[in-house]
Amino acid sequence: MLKSALTLLLLSAMAAAHATGVPIGFVKTVSGQAEVVTGAQTQTAAVGTPVHLGSVLRTGARSSMGVTLRDETVMSFGPNTELTVDEFVYAPAQRDGRLSTRLARGTLNYVSGAIARQRPDNVQVRTPTGTIGIRGTHFVVEVDAVTGQVSAR
Repeated sequence: MLKSALTLLLLSAMAAAHATGVPIGFVKTVSGQAEVVTGAQTQTAAVGTPVHLGSVLRTGARSSMGVTLRDETVMSFGPNTELTVDEFVYAPAQRDGRLSTRLARGTLNYVSGAIARQRPDNVQVRTPTGTIGIRGTHFVVEVDAVTGQVSAR
């Protein structure tokens, strides 16, 4: 019963954040061409550009971008990368949350924030060929844009 109530609370918080347009994070670094696409709006990425639930983060050739989420998760993207933030719920008072992303192509350097440190099973990075569960604090994954092959370290 308590777990159901907590789940409902987290889903309500997620819906409220999405409805009010509260950013889940911000662009912290950019080099070259990068963009943040949220709904029908495409913004050229610059330091301070907000990232929202559902945002698609893209980098161009010879480009990179760094993003920090509200729970202090740090994601850095290499050239020709596309990642979508599908789910982000952060409830620090309950020491709970969820993060789910999709890496379509490119390179992601991931450093765990509070969600992964407190609830590692609640963080996922999906790729074209599988899902990466978080079991540590740092990893790098690359999805080849042509073959879809995934390598992680």
